[in-house]
Amino acid sequence: MRKVYIIWLREIKKYIRSKSRVIGTLGMPLLFLFVLGFGLKSRISVNNGDYLDFIFPGIIAMSVLFTSMFSGISVIWDKQFGFMKEMLVAPISRTKIMVGKTLGGATTAVFQGFLIFMLSLLMGIRIHSFSGFIVALAFMALIGISFTALGISFGSRMEDMQAFPLVMNFVIMPLFFLSGALFPLEGVPKILRMIALINPLTYGVDALRFGLVGISQIPLWIDFIVLAGFCVLTISVGTYLFNKTSV
Repeated sequence: MRKVYIIWLREIKKYIRSKSRVIGTLGMPLLFLFVLGFGLKSRISVNNGDYLDFIFPGIIAMSVLFTSMFSGISVIWDKQFGFMKEMLVAPISRTKIMVGKTLGGATTAVFQGFLIFMLSLLMGIRIHSFSGFIVALAFMALIGISFTALGISFGSRMEDMQAFPLVMNFVIMPLFFLSGALFPLEGVPKILRMIALINPLTYGVDALRFGLVGISQIPLWIDFIVLAGFCVLTISVGTYLFNKTSV
């Protein structure tokens, strides 16, 4: 566990020392929150509630998703600068390296989501209950671990640092827009709803909305089973691909 902790701590220190990364990853979620939330709150009512309250959990999920997936670039970065070779020849298994990196990326992602949550409170948004916030925090962690492992899976198979953001955007944007983060799933075309139900992020967004706002379109136990299953799958695939990586 100490070796995993050291890898985790390195990821956290890299994150803390990069002030531009912390600020930069807040930009798009806050833009969505301001432009869509405040711009449309007087025009749109969802489930007889405020549209800003409805999309607020989705924007938190967006922040966690972006930070998680892009943490996979650290694998390519370590390859480019030779640090990965030093880790691979060290007396530590590749599985522990992957787990440490996944937990580090997930921790930073949850922190980014928490920052959006705190800024939302300053904007006047109020949560449903404290127990609901604990539920939301747990699902933020599940989202963070799942998509950090997915990002590391991509990073393990790629060598071009410039191509990584392009591939990630190609994956991230459909995941986000088809997760029900910005619109309710009731009343949408059948094909769109089917795609949303295949999307694992849909269940994370729904659970966050249940915890923070008290609105849910899917039973919470289904949200947990699907997201936990997806988490196990991405960690397994990420571990396999990372063990196959070469420097």
